[in-house]
Amino acid sequence: MGIKWRYPALPAALLALALTAATGCDSTPDARPKPTAAPPASVARVCAEPPAGPAKAPAGAVTVDPAVPGDLAVKTKNSPPNTTFWLRPGTHRLEPDRYAQVLPKEGDTYLGAPGAVLDGRRTNQYAFGGTARNVTLRHLTVQGFVAPHNEGVVNHDSADGWVIEHATIQNNSGAGLMAGAHQQVRDSCLRANGQYGMNAYKASGVISGLVVEGNEIVGNNRDDWERRQPGCGCAGGVKFWAVDGADVRGNWVHDNHGPGLWADTNNNDFRIEDNVLEANDGAALIYEASYNAVIRKNTMRRNNWVEGRRHADRGDSFPFATVYLSESGGEPRVEARTHKIEIYRNVLENNWSGITLWENADRFCNSPANTSSGTCTLLVKNTARCVQPAIATAPLYADCRWKTQWVDIHDNRFVLDKSVVDCTVQCDRMAVLANYGTYPDWSPYQGERVAEAITRTQHNRWHDNVYVGPWTFVAHDPSRTLDPGQWQGTPYQQDAGSTFRARDGG
Repeated sequence: MGIKWRYPALPAALLALALTAATGCDSTPDARPKPTAAPPASVARVCAEPPAGPAKAPAGAVTVDPAVPGDLAVKTKNSPPNTTFWLRPGTHRLEPDRYAQVLPKEGDTYLGAPGAVLDGRRTNQYAFGGTARNVTLRHLTVQGFVAPHNEGVVNHDSADGWVIEHATIQNNSGAGLMAGAHQQVRDSCLRANGQYGMNAYKASGVISGLVVEGNEIVGNNRDDWERRQPGCGCAGGVKFWAVDGADVRGNWVHDNHGPGLWADTNNNDFRIEDNVLEANDGAALIYEASYNAVIRKNTMRRNNWVEGRRHADRGDSFPFATVYLSESGGEPRVEARTHKIEIYRNVLENNWSGITLWENADRFCNSPANTSSGTCTLLVKNTARCVQPAIATAPLYADCRWKTQWVDIHDNRFVLDKSVVDCTVQCDRMAVLANYGTYPDWSPYQGERVAEAITRTQHNRWHDNVYVGPWTFVAHDPSRTLDPGQWQGTPYQQDAGSTFRARDGG
């Protein structure tokens, strides 16, 4: 097995989105073998059923005229902070300059009337930018902007305290929106954006107190960035970077080209609950090089069919999974609402494989294999300390690497019908494993040290789960495939109290 340091999101087949002319979205031929079933009644359906904004301007609001190009930006500039702007029905435009954008002042509120659209006409890069805090957008469609790679259209500069509610952010390049500290994204449609629905990234400082609730996040990464930049790890529904404290709940995350949700590098204290994640080309959820999370009461269906199958067809034996924890675990020294990663009361049905716990033996602070270049763990403030000879002894031997530890997987239901997934091999696995450490030559983690630790001594535990279907298990390294009896027996002793049956009712 070669060095694997992240879940590789490979090119995804194009997806036909059921979008009408009223939304302004394009459709493309569906090359995938699965339709998206109707979601449960409780799931967010906000793209198809967006609530209407106010039909009349609220008292004291500044009215914005769609017939006047740039009217929104000019009136924002000429108004004091804490102004409410009401956008009349119709298509609003900025001046035809790539950098023309709205620069809100602190406390400004933007309300869209029924049918109000802010359209970048594939000319403007950004819709709303600047550093003003506590800005609110409601009932507004934002589309047709061309933000560059890794940049966003709404809240381009990751200002703090923004509230985005009942918005439709669609058909933009880059990310539909960025995120700042204490941002709330509620009941909104993040649809068919070129890279991400949202990129929760802040160039300086930490994003804390992020809420992502009740949104529909669908069809993002239309520009297929993993094909354009293989291995970039830069695609999917939502990407989180260095977010400390996030509640991600009640969202419908589906049909994204790549992963659904991806927390990458020094995230901490996540609660991911009551979401429906389905029919994403890649994993439903990736939690990478991060800490302390509760993942509970989610429904995950038909995820990872495209990417899982592609790897299998290439003969790759790695257990690519629907929930993928890479160098992530519990850590009591990092303050959070939990000191482990707990995965419970979820239903995983007919995905390409289940849960993989992975730790790359060659990924640590100062290693060239550390894809989070220049960063270190939250336990080491001075990255320069992680060198020989100090890294070979306590405490740096443990603290200079992200560790998959204290992961508790229990009371979940795992269902697999291979005839539904249309697979014969490699779609039926749970795994806890690492690679054989080889790199760099000064690494203190060479050999099987990390594989032994993640499998036997880092408190990673499955128990009290229900398995329906022909599940297999991988432990220590990709070459060790186990049946349920071997998985439960010595030396692994996993899934105590769990039940296994070939089919429902069997």
